[in-house]
Amino acid sequence: MGQDKLRVAVVGAGRWAQVAHIPGWQRDPRVEVVALADSDADVVAEAGRRFGVGRVVTDYRELLDDPGIDVVDVATGNRAHFEISWAALEAGKHVLCEKPVHRDYRETRRAAELARSKGLKTKLGFTFRYAPAVLYAKELIDAGFVGEPYIFNGYEQNSQWLDPETPLRQVDAEADADPDVIQVSSIEGYGAPIIDIMHWWVGSPMTSAVGTMRNFVPERVVRDTGLMTRVNIDDGDMWIAEFESGALASIQSSFVTVGNFPGIEARVYGSEGAIIIRLVEEDGICQTIRTASKGSVEFVEREIPQRFFPEGGASTEPWPLLFYSNLCRDFADEILSGAPVNQGDFGQGALVQETINTFERSFRERSWVSFPLEEVR
Repeated sequence: MGQDKLRVAVVGAGRWAQVAHIPGWQRDPRVEVVALADSDADVVAEAGRRFGVGRVVTDYRELLDDPGIDVVDVATGNRAHFEISWAALEAGKHVLCEKPVHRDYRETRRAAELARSKGLKTKLGFTFRYAPAVLYAKELIDAGFVGEPYIFNGYEQNSQWLDPETPLRQVDAEADADPDVIQVSSIEGYGAPIIDIMHWWVGSPMTSAVGTMRNFVPERVVRDTGLMTRVNIDDGDMWIAEFESGALASIQSSFVTVGNFPGIEARVYGSEGAIIIRLVEEDGICQTIRTASKGSVEFVEREIPQRFFPEGGASTEPWPLLFYSNLCRDFADEILSGAPVNQGDFGQGALVQETINTFERSFRERSWVSFPLEEVR
């Protein structure tokens, strides 16, 4: 039941929607952004003017019954993700949602099952999965370039909040949260994309994990209040994972590691070769891929084939637009084709969130934790 045009409503019209989501959709000639929603009337009006979208509303619910909308794109703050995604799926819309759909992987899985029952497609905002360098690396892995994956190292290096005066927006802890108990932040908000790539590239079920979290900068300015506040969040963490195949992986995410931001790096080492991708803006380039083989151990940079880019795309573009254009194009391909393929969907989101929940449990219990998690309600 393929169709030839996709009509999208973007819910949440703030900065990330304006640098990634909306221009990413509008880059595809098969897609029309037909409506924007945001609870802030000024923000949504300005976004509507900027991107030429005539229909702007402050209540997303006004859009759900519109048969002229095929996709609801959820680009709000984290707390609203699940409610809006669930309502959109119930209304029969395909859904793209920023991560996480829900902080409890079981709820994300429930949303995935709702979509499946209705024949709808979903996608998570795993931006870095759609970087041309990552897509090319996955093709090389599938073609056997690394052989059997042995070791994966994933890094999300981010120095944006090393300075406590930089306003922090990732404050999701409840108002009555115990300030003596560290809250999950970096590993969920920024670590999720590298966890996604880890599972995708290793290609084997995870069996157990262990790790730890730290709060290095205890007091910060909170964006919503402008006040210097005690914020006990994990602004640095490190994890080890084991897989059924015997592979090992390490994951590190941080708000306080000096260098480029967001500095994603993924490394996979196997029986035949190795691949390192860096998704950081350096020397005017936003991504690189380097490979080595067991017969030629020096890493050399590869040119990324043009087929992995959106029309007219190049590594000299800002990464949010380049990577998100690929994400939107991929979702449009999946929906318009009518074929069953659906990568990076809510099911994958549940896997990533369950991994994060496993990491957190390991830290709380100070022990290795088996995966998948036991169903305890």
